[in-house]
This record gives sequence, structure tokens and C-alpha cells, in this order.
Amino acid sequence: MQVDEFRALLGLEAPPANLPVTLAALWWDAKGEWNRAHSLVDELETREGMAVHAYLHRKEGVAWNADYWYKRAGKRFHRPTLEAEWEALVEGLSG
Repeated sequence: MQVDEFRALLGLEAPPANLPVTLAALWWDAKGEWNRAHSLVDELETREGMAVHAYLHRKEGVAWNADYWYKRAGKRFHRPTLEAEWEALVEGLSG
């Protein structure tokens, strides 16, 4: 799924039921529901879940916690801007 296709889903009242939990978390984040997004990945022990978790803490402004989750994810998802990171996560998790 391309970012534009994912953005089109933001017009819905809830994320589609078939979205993986990581994408559902990014959907809720884009809707301004940080807490709801965080609750979806808070205990998700997958690299993808930890990468979204890291992004959410970065967005929250808690760098030490974001760094912890980036290390646990084992990947460098960090991008220059939050928007670029969100888009990279959407594209990477959709593939």
C-alpha cells in the first residue's frame, strides 16, 4: 500500500479491520490519537511494533525512550522529520 492509499483510509471512522496492528497504530496516530496508537504497540514484541513504538515516543518528545525502542527494533527507522519517518513506516509495513 502506498502512502497516498493509506492516507485515503484516514477518512474512515476507524481503521479497516484487516490492517495489521502496526498500521492501525499509525492510522490512530495520524488521527491525533497518540494514546490509542501507543496502546496498540506498547507490548508488541516484534521488530515492526518496536519501530512504531520508537516513532511514537520520538513524536512524544521523549528521546531516551525512543532511542531504547529504536535499539530494540534493530533497525534505523529514524528519519529527519516525523512526517518522513511516518511515511517510511507506512511504506515499509505495507510491503
